[in-house]
Amino acid sequence: MKKVILSVAVVALAVSTAFSAVTIRYQNKDSKSSTFKVKIDGSTKEVTFDGSKTSSVTIQGGATEAVIITSCGEVKVKTGANIEIKDGCIKIN
Repeated sequence: MKKVILSVAVVALAVSTAFSAVTIRYQNKDSKSSTFKVKIDGSTKEVTFDGSKTSSVTIQGGATEAVIITSCGEVKVKTGANIEIKDGCIKIN
């Protein structure tokens, strides 16, 4: 019985790692949408945050952390983070 439980736990961990992504909640105080480059799991992608909106966005990849590249610098975010966008810059709340 212990072997079965351990096997199920190992499979569940492998599946959760294979489908990792970074989901963050954002509030964009700028009236226009902002698109930033994002580094996740060795890849570079783009993510768009709609203007004048509070919402969530999911960055697909094999990690639970990502780096958002803005003109104000790089911001490291983890899944579940809350960020604010103002004047094209990102601040973690």
